[in-house]
Amino acid sequence: IFLLSDNDMEKSTSNKQQRSPKLCGTNYPVSIAFIVVNEFCERFSYYGMKAVLTLYFIRYLHWNENLSTAVYHAFSGLCYFTPILGAIIADSWLGKFKTIIYLSIVYVIGHVIKSVGAIPDVGDSTTHVALSVLGLVLIAFGTGGIKPCVAAFGGDQFEEEHIDERRKFFSIFYMSINAGSVLSTIITPILRGDVQCFGGDCYALAFGVPAALMVVALVVFIAGSGLYEKTPPQGNVLLNVCKCIGVLLLFFFFQKRLIQEIKMVLRVLLLYIPLPMFWALFDQQGSRWTLQATRMNMDFMLNALLILVFVPIFDMGVYPLVGLCRIKLTPLRKMATGMILAALAFCAATVVEVNVVKTVVETPPAKECLLQVLNLADGDVSVTFPGHSVFPQPIKPFEDPAEYTKLPLDDDMETFTVSVTHKDIVHQCQLNFNETTVYSLILHSDITCELVKDNYTKSDTGAAFLRFINTRTDNINISVGSQDFEVSSGYGISQSLDVERGQYNDVKCLSSTSKTYQIDLGLLDFGAFYTFILEGLTWRKTVDVQPNNVHIAWQVPQYVLITAGEVMFSITGLEFSYSQAPASMKSVLQAGWLLTVAFGNVIVLIVAEGAGLEQWTEFVLFAALLVGVSIIFSIMAYFYTYVDPDQLDKEFRDENKDNMDDLKKDKKEQESMGMKDVPKQTKI
Repeated sequence: IFLLSDNDMEKSTSNKQQRSPKLCGTNYPVSIAFIVVNEFCERFSYYGMKAVLTLYFIRYLHWNENLSTAVYHAFSGLCYFTPILGAIIADSWLGKFKTIIYLSIVYVIGHVIKSVGAIPDVGDSTTHVALSVLGLVLIAFGTGGIKPCVAAFGGDQFEEEHIDERRKFFSIFYMSINAGSVLSTIITPILRGDVQCFGGDCYALAFGVPAALMVVALVVFIAGSGLYEKTPPQGNVLLNVCKCIGVLLLFFFFQKRLIQEIKMVLRVLLLYIPLPMFWALFDQQGSRWTLQATRMNMDFMLNALLILVFVPIFDMGVYPLVGLCRIKLTPLRKMATGMILAALAFCAATVVEVNVVKTVVETPPAKECLLQVLNLADGDVSVTFPGHSVFPQPIKPFEDPAEYTKLPLDDDMETFTVSVTHKDIVHQCQLNFNETTVYSLILHSDITCELVKDNYTKSDTGAAFLRFINTRTDNINISVGSQDFEVSSGYGISQSLDVERGQYNDVKCLSSTSKTYQIDLGLLDFGAFYTFILEGLTWRKTVDVQPNNVHIAWQVPQYVLITAGEVMFSITGLEFSYSQAPASMKSVLQAGWLLTVAFGNVIVLIVAEGAGLEQWTEFVLFAALLVGVSIIFSIMAYFYTYVDPDQLDKEFRDENKDNMDDLKKDKKEQESMGMKDVPKQTKI
């Protein structure tokens, strides 16, 4: 062990005295203002870029949905695995301040490359893909590398005795994250869609604005340089930890202080083992819950907005009230309660999902297809499939089918000779059906059969889809909103296109005979699919897929519960990770906390891809798993003993001082006996 000399002791004391001035007479250092603004701008940059990333993959790079989803989750996962690298660099080599600056520069470069890759005139499609992937990798290393450092660096600004102020700082810090998220996820999609550049959606601008915000974040952080309390790196922490563990296993002897610090970290990391399950549920807000919202009749973002409201409510209302009831709400108890609230949120989501799926046409399974019959003849028809009783009742002219009917198949494809009876005359049609496909069988007035594949997947934006069938002898052109439908004569069928929800009572229809007239389509509702059949001058309307009839407000309870859970779990966990870590390993422990998020996403991928459950069943499974995990976590928390790293530092400083006094005493005795001088720093 190296014992501190007198000069080392004096330097350590002087560093503790050089603190940032306080904000308006409070115990909050001025330096944290720069850190909070930096975090706001960085989170705006990150979430703003992610808000349009999937659409960029699909519409600009022309990747399919599966590849886009895989790359999106790979990028998200990398952003939460790289914090361990940033933590090691900060605690072992550069220190938090320099690590944040250098990796922020990498972050900015990644944003710039990503923005350049979104300019159509720069190279070909291969160049765009290469620049996009390189930019994302640099962004992942930048944002992931600074994640564990910024929060820990903010905590370093507080003096040892200002525990309450430091706890509230982490709440403010978390609010800045969500404030940046709210603004960016509103602004960048607008920049992409409403601003046109290079002949299309302006992805270059949508990525360029987050890049500019990251530059602002870096400048603001550097501007506060003279005010920061900068803790120097403590040597190669990871190497020392590995050495210590190895020596402990082999010789049961090593540096006393490092042993204590490693014990502290390992005890906290052990508590982290169950935590990914919380994130497995929480992060489904951006996937499963968002998809659930697209099948409802409205859409708005709640979590980030609720966070801004709930943080002060919990800090100034809920927690003090619980304290008045003489209930000791420790950090680990808060986290366990947050896990239970998240599980309840998924129970609420299950109830919503059960009702939402009633209006959804699910993709049929293997060896099965879905079919509806549109009778355009002048009388009832009976449709018979050999070996199946799928349409037992006669079908009336222009009858709106109540729902699609399941048609079993013997293989992945089957040919049927369908019998259609009209006015006691039997007509036969030979039709080919493929599995997992949805069809409309359109019967013309002469009982000609036309089999059409239907679009049935609801729009992500809640838009309605419609198509037109023209039984007239002239071509027609119809303008609905921003869409133009061209429908040829003689039972021509238009494309199925999406239009915004609304009343369409005065739609312009232009005939090839140069006649113009207005038609009333009525309400085109959220998520519905319509077929309009023109018979003479009369329009017939059928609803192929029912509109979303569950209001988005029914999602409010699950968002309230998950946000309350986030406040109690995530903010508390962030502060707990800092408070229980020794000075030399604060960034490492913050990185361990962030790794629980990464592993939570892995759990989602495993369950979602491997279980093959219905969505509401999957929600129940996740809720049950989190309840079980929260019980295990509560048991582990019961046996956990809170430590004070600052007190540990004080004890070792006192011990070093005593050892120095002993060395001085020994030195004097040796000098009095004429023995050789003992060096000021002695390895023992």
